[in-house]
Order: sequence, then C-alpha cells, then structure tokens
Amino acid sequence: MKSLDRLIKAFRRLPGVGPRQAERFALHYLRAPESEVAEFTQALLKMRGSVHLCPQCFAYSEGDICEICSDDTRDQNLICVVEEDKDIEAIEKTKTFNGVYHVLHGSISPMDGRTADSIKIKELVMRVQDSPEEIREVIIATNPDTEGETTSLYIADVLRGLVGKISRIGYGMPLGGHIDYIDELTLSHAFKGRTKL
Repeated sequence: MKSLDRLIKAFRRLPGVGPRQAERFALHYLRAPESEVAEFTQALLKMRGSVHLCPQCFAYSEGDICEICSDDTRDQNLICVVEEDKDIEAIEKTKTFNGVYHVLHGSISPMDGRTADSIKIKELVMRVQDSPEEIREVIIATNPDTEGETTSLYIADVLRGLVGKISRIGYGMPLGGHIDYIDELTLSHAFKGRTKL
C-alpha cells in the first residue's frame, strides 16, 4: 500500500522515531475517526502558517517578536546564546536568567558539513553591533560536546572586543553524583570551574 508506506516514511523522518513507532503512528491515523485526522492536519497547517523565527533572537514565535524579546522587564543587554529553541525552555525552568536569548539553530560541525555560516552566528554579531546600548555580557550556553565547544570558542573569538564580557556556562559534577562514577573529563571541568565557599 503505497499511501500507507508514504505516511510511515514521513513519520520516520521525525527525530527519535524508529520504524516500529512510525508504523504505529501511521496505523493509528488510518484507524482514527475522520475528525481526529482533520484536527491533526489542521493543527499542522496552522502551525506552519503562523509560527516563524523571531527577527531578534531567532526563537520560534507566533507574534512579530517573541514574548521574551518583547518583555520590558528582561535585561536586553544580557544575551544567552543557545543551540536550539528547546534549550530556552530548559533555562527558563530554572528561573535564574532574566536576560534575552539568541538561538543558533545548530552548532559548528565540519564532519556534518555545518560551518559558522550555516548557523546564526553572523546574525549574533550584527545584533551585538547594532544594539542601541553596549551589550554587557554574552553567555554561551552551547552543549558541552565537541561541536558545542568548537562553537563556543568561535563565538568568543568573533565577539572579542564587541561586548563587555563573554562567559561560558559552568559544567562539571551533577548534583547528587558520586565522584567515583564521574568520567575524567567531567571531573577535570569541575575542578577548573570550582567556586569559592
């Protein structure tokens, strides 16, 4: 059945969806009432028509500017750089950051063909340069993997001299973790990022 196979292939393209799960999704919509299928397709089409990138931070937004960028209570001179839109939600849950964000939509990965021009670094530099006030600090919150570290170092290099301070989020020992179970790299970062008591 070509139409069913086509739907299974479409679900397979979703991140983290394997062949069995894609088949279950497809069979669910094959058996679902017409109203549920219509609701799903309408929600998908409406989302595609109304969600776009915020022109300031490049997070997904339904308004002209996203809620965070348009919030007057947030510190516009403090920018946190993240790899993906979902990273904002994780940081916001901590309720410890009151600045604004800049979403790169990826990281530098020569192995995967992603260069600095493939992600929103140029836009970050322009945002910093065009800011009416000097940006006080840029916090780089990319993932602590090879690509994230490469991206972090590149951003720090291109922003040097343009902002008051460039910092990197700390990483190391997880709360509740035991030292004898921590890998050497994580433990060495924990020692480098130690704080005074």
